[in-house]
Amino acid sequence: MPPQNDLVKAVRSGEIAAVVAALDAGAPVELNDGLGVPGLPLGIACFMGHADIVRELVRRGARVNLADNREPVSPLSMAIRGGRTEVVRLLVELGATVPEGMQTGLGEAELRAAQAVAAVTAADREAFGDLPDIEEIQIVRCFGTDTGVLEADVVRAAREMESLKSDTKK
Repeated sequence: MPPQNDLVKAVRSGEIAAVVAALDAGAPVELNDGLGVPGLPLGIACFMGHADIVRELVRRGARVNLADNREPVSPLSMAIRGGRTEVVRLLVELGATVPEGMQTGLGEAELRAAQAVAAVTAADREAFGDLPDIEEIQIVRCFGTDTGVLEADVVRAAREMESLKSDTKK
């Protein structure tokens, strides 16, 4: 089976390892759809909500913008039609331009935040070149975390404040 068929199959199934393997085997990231429009793998990934695959395809050169992102085959339109707001947010963070008045499924604040991430990312790329992605870890609670060091810092700071107060009274 040609690598491009493997790529489409892997994207549809949501298997990131198979997507990477197909791309490494030479599958074009900008594979044309039936009408000759490039971006079929990215469009499928956006419609199906495979954010990790979207990120990998864009990292490998897939374009997040068409000349008009209102086109039904644009990655943004595909994510919106699929009801994948997390992918819409990711596309905007990766630089997708949202046409005026387009309903994305994101709130105004969410959309502005994603656009801010895109602006910072673009500025970072310009200043520092491509940097590796750093995984963001969100800690819901800190069960089992040793807070002894933090407590010691607070106690030390409180003692220093008391010492300063007593020195100023003298």
